[in-house]
Formats: sequence, C-alpha cells, structure tokens
Amino acid sequence: MDFTFNIKEQAIIDAIRAVADELKVDAYLVGGYVRDRILNRSTQDLDVVVVGDAISLSEMVAKKLNIKRPTIFKRYGTSMILYKGLDVEFVGARKESYSPDSRKPSVVPGTLEDDQKRRDFTINAMAIKVSGSDYGSFLDPFDGMKDIDERLIRTPGDPDITFSDDPLRMMRAVRFASQLDYDIEPITFGGIERNAERIKIISQERITTELNKIILSPIPSIGWRLLLTTGLCKLIFPEFYALKGVDYLDGKGHKDNYFHTIEVLDNVSRVSTDLWLRWAAVMHDIGKPRTKRFDKKAGWTFHGHDAVGANMTPKIFRKLKLPLDDKMKYVQKLVRLHLRPISLTKEDISDSAIRRLLFDAGEDIEDLMALCQADITTKNAAKMQRFHANYELVKQKMIEVEEQDKMRSWQPPVSGEEIMETFGIPPSRQVGDIKLAIREAILDGHVPNEPIAAKKYMLKLGQEMGLSPKA
Repeated sequence: MDFTFNIKEQAIIDAIRAVADELKVDAYLVGGYVRDRILNRSTQDLDVVVVGDAISLSEMVAKKLNIKRPTIFKRYGTSMILYKGLDVEFVGARKESYSPDSRKPSVVPGTLEDDQKRRDFTINAMAIKVSGSDYGSFLDPFDGMKDIDERLIRTPGDPDITFSDDPLRMMRAVRFASQLDYDIEPITFGGIERNAERIKIISQERITTELNKIILSPIPSIGWRLLLTTGLCKLIFPEFYALKGVDYLDGKGHKDNYFHTIEVLDNVSRVSTDLWLRWAAVMHDIGKPRTKRFDKKAGWTFHGHDAVGANMTPKIFRKLKLPLDDKMKYVQKLVRLHLRPISLTKEDISDSAIRRLLFDAGEDIEDLMALCQADITTKNAAKMQRFHANYELVKQKMIEVEEQDKMRSWQPPVSGEEIMETFGIPPSRQVGDIKLAIREAILDGHVPNEPIAAKKYMLKLGQEMGLSPKA
C-alpha cells in the first residue's frame, strides 16, 4: 500500500528514519494514525512503536527537529513530542499480561508482532515501517484492511481474553462502531456480552470519556443500540436503561422511551455538534420511569417528568463524573424547560407566556427550540406537519416579543439596592418580595417593561406593605 504524508508529517518521519537507522533499531507508525490515513480521516496524533529504546530515539528526534525535549513517562516507557500541532507518541514494542482484578498490565519488551497482538482491534493493529531498507512497507497481520472493507470491528485474538484483560475495550468497540458506522463482528460481539460485567473494574472517568465520544458520533443511536444489546448500558447508565420497554394495560401502551430518546439524540446531532446540547437530548426524558402512571381515561402519563428529570441531572452528572459547573446547569435547564414550547403549541399563544419562556431560557432559547423540534418523533405524517407548523408559529411569536421587550438579556428595571434605598430598609424578605412582584407583573404584561412604570409599581407595593419612601 502506498502512503503519502503531508509536509509536517514527512519532516517528523524523515527525522525518525534517520535516527532509527543511526541507532540500528526498527520504527513503525501504528494504530489509529494508520487506520485514519486509510479511512481518509484527519488526525493530529502519530503513534510510533520502536523495537528498542523509544525514549532515547524520541530525544534524538526532538534534537534533530530543533524542538523542545520530549515529555517522558518513565513508568510506561513512553514519551511524547509536539511538532507544529502534531502529537507524536513513542513507545517501545512490548508484551502485556493482566491480572483478573485490574486493567493495568504487566509489561515486558517485545517484538512488533507482540505489540500488534496486544492491540484492541484489527483495524488498529496495522503498521507502516519508517526505518531501514524496507521503509514504507505495510504490515497487516490480522487482516485489518479486510475488516475495513467489510466495515467490521473485530479483535485480533480471542475476544474473551481481549475484553477480560482490558474491559474498557468493550466501550471502545461500541465507540468505533458508532463513529465509523461499522458492525461488531459476531464472535467479538459475543465476547462483549460474556464479559460485560468486567466493565465494573474500569474507572468512571474512562467510561464517561468513551460515552462522550459515542454521543459525539455522527449517528449516536448506533452506539446506544449496541450499549443496549451488549448489556453494557444497564451496567454503566442504569437510569437511561430504565427508559427501555413498553407496558400495556387495557390495550393501551406507550412508546419505548429508550428508542425515542436516541432518535431525539440523532435529530439534535443533525443540527449541532455541541456535546452538552446532545447531553440534554440524552437526559430530556430521564424522569419518565419515575413518573409513569396509568389512568383508565388518559392511558399512560408521565406528568412532571421534566421537573423530576431536572432534579436527577446533578446526581447523574456527579455519578458519571461529568462537570458540575455551568455545563450541568445548562443541561438541567433544558431538561426542565423542554416541555414549555410544546405546551405553547397546544393553546393560544399569549405574549406573557412567550415573555416567560424567553426570560427563563435566556441565551439558550435557540438550543431549547432545537431540542424541542428534535423531540418530534411521531411517524404520523399529518401530526408531524402540524407540530412543525405550530413550532414555526411559536418561533415567529418569540421574534415579535423579543423585538418588543428585549427579554433574552432582560433584568428587572428595579434592583434590590434601589428598593432598599427608596424605603430606607436593610436586606430583608420584603426587598425580595417587592423585586419578585415587579418581575412577575412585567412578565405577565400588567406593568410596562420600563423604569418609570416599574418604579411607580414599586411604590404601590411598598405602600401596601406599610413602607414609606425616604424623604
């Protein structure tokens, strides 16, 4: 196979070749870089396997390129250099063995063949030699090219050993299948099913890293279907797994909220690559299992699942080791508000209802509307057309109210400090009550959204509370 490299890559490879030949060792490009070059995917990471002292070679390469010395990880026998935006990692060829209760291997030096055998999947076990007289030769001992042609994820050896040794590879199998739209080869799939429980020895941070990559896939539902069918979802995200299934009573059933949710996620993914908007899609119905009720007249209901889901969000983010900062609050907000635009399409749309939605959503209103439109998954063409038409009405009404009231960045025109100064009172519940009443009156349209009218209303409220303005 003929490989061509860009100018930056060629400069690195030329330096590696010169140093490797000087040291009389063999060096190979391996793994994800080779795979992505074959697939015409851009990559900024180069992995180099050296049959010999990888750290010494990397130090000499850095010197030859006149760049900073490598970052060295002596414990792992690896080093890394950064060259014009490319991350180049050097590692000595090695053999690995594992103990049953850990994914940290015992490592000893080995051959290139040993190194390729320890790799997770055949598509990651290909290599290009970048040293010696056979420079440029392509080594594919496990038919990775065949699996690329057949769009398969397959382990180089016995999948039970591969996944038992390092259970994170099960998540990586799902992730690669989701990113590349590949199938998991049946024997490999069976290995995941049999070893799924081993995922419990993996740290939550590493599991969540793979989960985020699945969510960021072009079609995330591919990964979520595999998480379900392999048995991994139940183990790593039981709250999401609880969405699965359909119950029937008196001949009435509800939709399977697992498959509905991953369809919503796919819909969002068509319009946004933002991880946290996609997480909002994952979480939007997470409260449904806890709110599911059956009513003989109404059938199955999930009243309040928006509020319950919003309350669940911080706990789930904490458990999954996701950030608890503004990103969590953003997802929580969208989960809490995701039914609001839907409710507006079912009634006459008042300015006050739109005003409140704009105020509550703030700068995230476009993302909220994208989520709500993605939530339309009916297969009834007439309903689909009607729902989308109603959303267009809501959007148009939002534009009109926003232009009129500037609600998106709105703050009540009377501050707490001004209330205290006007009535000569200290911080107190009265101050909060007056400020809240002014805000509610403006949102409801009873008081114009302007300082003079708001201050006049403030004085009226103060008088009703027995407060007098300072002289």
